[in-house]
Amino acid sequence: MKLSPREAPGYFAKPDAARTGLLIYGADAMRVALKRQQVIAALVGASGEEEMRLTRISASDLRKDPALLPDAIKAIGFFPGPRVAFVEDAGDAVADIVTASLSDWQPGDAQVVVTAGQLKATSKLRKFFETHTNAFSAGIYDDPPTRDEIEKTLRDTGIAQPSPDVMAQVTALARELDPGDFRQTMEKLGLYKRGDTSPLTGDDVLACAPTSTEAELDDMLNIVADARPGDIGPVMRRLQSQGVTAVSLCIGAMRHFRTLHAAASDPGGASAGISRVRPPVFGPRRDKMVRQAQNWGVTKLETALTVLTDTDLQLRSAGQNAPALALVERALIRLAMLGQQR
Repeated sequence: MKLSPREAPGYFAKPDAARTGLLIYGADAMRVALKRQQVIAALVGASGEEEMRLTRISASDLRKDPALLPDAIKAIGFFPGPRVAFVEDAGDAVADIVTASLSDWQPGDAQVVVTAGQLKATSKLRKFFETHTNAFSAGIYDDPPTRDEIEKTLRDTGIAQPSPDVMAQVTALARELDPGDFRQTMEKLGLYKRGDTSPLTGDDVLACAPTSTEAELDDMLNIVADARPGDIGPVMRRLQSQGVTAVSLCIGAMRHFRTLHAAASDPGGASAGISRVRPPVFGPRRDKMVRQAQNWGVTKLETALTVLTDTDLQLRSAGQNAPALALVERALIRLAMLGQQR
């Protein structure tokens, strides 16, 4: 039987131990692995692997020795409780082996959990599970996590339900990161807040979020928007050492100043304008951008966008010979000095 995307999360959380098996497949190996871990933990419990009620079988080993799976299904464990035979990285090469192994499955046998990569609709393995009367097939797609999934991750890591603003920031983080990275970030956040009874804040989330060259780029854009031309040089050297290109820096500056311009142009004021931008801006970064939009004003922001557009065109010009990063640095210094004017 086929589990729809709406039904699958509920079944992963509370799988039926009386079922013959479950196939989980998808292009993103990390998403598939996380769902598989959730299902197996729900079936055998936290001590299942220690009590040898979980048998792991790789698809390559199964091809070499087809008896591994039927033996694992029929084996009698020393410890009482449900058992799982887990086949990893399967595909149509082992479809016949899996089909034969499950043909004489009986209540009390180990449930079979199979994971696979992306499978076509014509896949023998996928068709077998989708047409089986006592087994399920679930496709995992690269969709952003739902609110329920995010809230469950927070609960699992011991984090209390945050305020709507902070929850929106966590949701944005969940959409930016890979599922594994997001879970690790939430686990880190849970340790960060351990023993701290104060509500979760945006600063807490930022303190635990992964850092990258994007953080350095944000530092540069804030230096320019805060009108601090003297600080541009050192940050530019760091960006250059990290391999940031002149075009990407120019594009980032254009995006930042367009956001400020949209906020400053809003009839309801900069605060109302920043609330309407997409992707949304949260936490301390939101407050900083509101202040920047108010300080610059619409006229100076239009001048800044003109300077950045001219620089971008110059970078892409066929006759351009000057060092690209030097051109962008000069434009950013010009903008920072423009921001100092009153």
